Amino acid sequence: VKQLFKTLKLLASQGVSILYISHKLHEIQELCDEATILRNGRVTGHVKPSEKSTSELARLMIGRELPSYQHSAFSGEQSVLLQVKQLNYASDDPFGVSLSNIDLELKAGEITGIAGISGNGQAELLALLSGEKLTDQGKILFEGRNVSRLYAGERRDLGLGFVPEERLGRGAVPNMSLSQNAFLTAFRQGLSRFGLINFEKTKAFAAHCIEKFNVKAAGPQAEARSLSGGNLQKFIVGREILQNPKVLIVSQPTWGVDIGASMFIRQTLIDLSRQGVAILVISEELEELFEISDQLCVLASGKLSEPIATHNTNAEEIGLLMAGINNHAVVQAAAEIQPISV
Repeated sequence: VKQLFKTLKLLASQGVSILYISHKLHEIQELCDEATILRNGRVTGHVKPSEKSTSELARLMIGRELPSYQHSAFSGEQSVLLQVKQLNYASDDPFGVSLSNIDLELKAGEITGIAGISGNGQAELLALLSGEKLTDQGKILFEGRNVSRLYAGERRDLGLGFVPEERLGRGAVPNMSLSQNAFLTAFRQGLSRFGLINFEKTKAFAAHCIEKFNVKAAGPQAEARSLSGGNLQKFIVGREILQNPKVLIVSQPTWGVDIGASMFIRQTLIDLSRQGVAILVISEELEELFEISDQLCVLASGKLSEPIATHNTNAEEIGLLMAGINNHAVVQAAAEIQPISV
């Protein structure tokens, strides 16, 4: 990112005019000379980012003060709800990544974050944890029960919630209504009987999700593709949370989402974990992982690092692990890092 910004500034100094579009306010402040802020299709301000604080920019962007995250302590028993032991997977996709000796524990009341550069085995790990792919090499234990050979629906029956990275096409069917999309994973919540859909209950469930998670939509009958990325993400996350999962796996929870929606989703995940849910968040956003995670691991070239308490590490150390430097070399390498001037 720093190198990209250095290149963009070099181009600008040579007379190139650059239009940069981003939800990330710190990028706008660091890179841009002028900024136009849009909210709900309307211009809410023209500013010089260097002269404005992040909170001032956020106020123009979301129409209110930027809230702060509330981290309360979990008072319950931190029992292990999901455990991965020596998980191996040989990918048959020429563009895929094989996984090697993955060990992981998810505890009640705790958020575990997995950082990593895209394409380092995240998709394969998610498919194995969700039950979309199966393997005999290693074990996946759910509350002590071996679920390695259980499919996705069977794992959901036990209390596994899952939010995939791709919203349209995997998290939701684009041309189906929000009610229909809610039913796809929430039918276990009394939304069907004798194999028949209870349309009133399904509509009520979707309406409750829309209201509780502040989803901007025309109603339960709105098609999924009619929603903005942020609102569809809030609906999908809400749909999973309303099913009271014991373990929730979330991939790229705020990818492409505006700062207001991203803060809402992150706080929702924090609050859910403090209710005793074990949460795994896979994200390419280090800032996000540091804000919500209790511990961090790094996935690089199909290998998962040992977990590190978030308050005991920093972005530089995690960045080194993402680059493939092992845990033992991180401390030495971190000391040699030189700041990049831009």
